Amino acid sequence: MSDPWNAEQYRQRHAFVFQSSEDLAAEWLRPQPGEKILDLGCGSGELTARIAASGAEVVGVDASPAMIAAAQQSYPAMRFEVQNAHTLPYEAEFDAVFSNAALHWMNPLPPVFGRVAAALRPGGRFVLEMGGAGNVQTTLDAVAYALHLLGLPDLPSPWVFPTSGELCTGLEAAGLRVERLHWFERPSLLTGEDGFRAWLAGFGGAWLAPLGEAEREEVIRLAEEYARPRLWNGEAWVSDYRRLRALAVKG
Repeated sequence: MSDPWNAEQYRQRHAFVFQSSEDLAAEWLRPQPGEKILDLGCGSGELTARIAASGAEVVGVDASPAMIAAAQQSYPAMRFEVQNAHTLPYEAEFDAVFSNAALHWMNPLPPVFGRVAAALRPGGRFVLEMGGAGNVQTTLDAVAYALHLLGLPDLPSPWVFPTSGELCTGLEAAGLRVERLHWFERPSLLTGEDGFRAWLAGFGGAWLAPLGEAEREEVIRLAEEYARPRLWNGEAWVSDYRRLRALAVKG
């Protein structure tokens, strides 16, 4: 399967994804010098580097070879690996696992939580942020509206956005005790007049891949038309992000 990620576009147009979660790394993870930490779904490595600045030993992993190549280029002294979260090979190696804005791509989640638990040492912690229930709902509705209007088949989205209860259940089933959890709204600025289109291009490429080029362009046009009165504030696009954060500990 081809790699749908463009690391340079991600950094230029979607930096808010890692910038808005810097406090997750600092205040929820609280990395300590000498700890060994796994950054799961590290993307282009910005938060991995921030965690490493604490003195922790950090390994960044991502399923995208393009993202890992970009991370290695930017942070050549650090360790990055291409890994599938469902088959992580680590056994009791890490004091903590950190994941930002990545788990909602990893459907189904239960096997991922199992591999995270296996990678942690006893008493190790799992700190995460991901899309929660209701995340980008207007965008999901907009694409569904466009497909329906054009008489095209539904396209299931590639993401999983759990409720707080679903997330807790999944973590606990993997042997991870949830100590802290927070669902919250985070309206997110999509820069530029083409912000909505750029978001779909950056994050929805695989979602819309079954469409032909002309169909895809028409779906994006109609989806943007649907979303404009809902997400355009007169000056910019503001997407309806809903996030889940959790801190869970391996028993």
